[in-house]
Amino acid sequence: MSPNEYLSQQLPERQPIMIALHDAIMANDKTVTPIIEPMMGKEMIIYKEATTMKYALSGVKAHISLHCLPMYMNPAIHQKYEPLLPLAKFQKGCVNFTSAEAMPMEIATQLIVDCAAISIVAMLENRKKK
Repeated sequence: MSPNEYLSQQLPERQPIMIALHDAIMANDKTVTPIIEPMMGKEMIIYKEATTMKYALSGVKAHISLHCLPMYMNPAIHQKYEPLLPLAKFQKGCVNFTSAEAMPMEIATQLIVDCAAISIVAMLENRKKK
């Protein structure tokens, strides 16, 4: 299955925001390649930098999830965006939301831009050296 096929299978009311998020990731982070793979027991779009997951996008029963490994590994990003997205539920490395109002594209795009500047592969390599 391709990312576009995955997106076309989402609930109709979720498709516009999920397509916009997918497009924002692809336009603003040239280090990633999208593939469909299972994660946490569910198929989702995994955006990989080399062979490492950098982002994931999924539509699950109760919400949409945007997983951001750079946010998980960089608390400053988490602290910056949590107050900017008060209608979304933040976990360590993901943002769960139910509507476009909870995830305004201007803020979501800036989150991706900030995350794109971080190389997950380099961060993991640096941690191995320590």
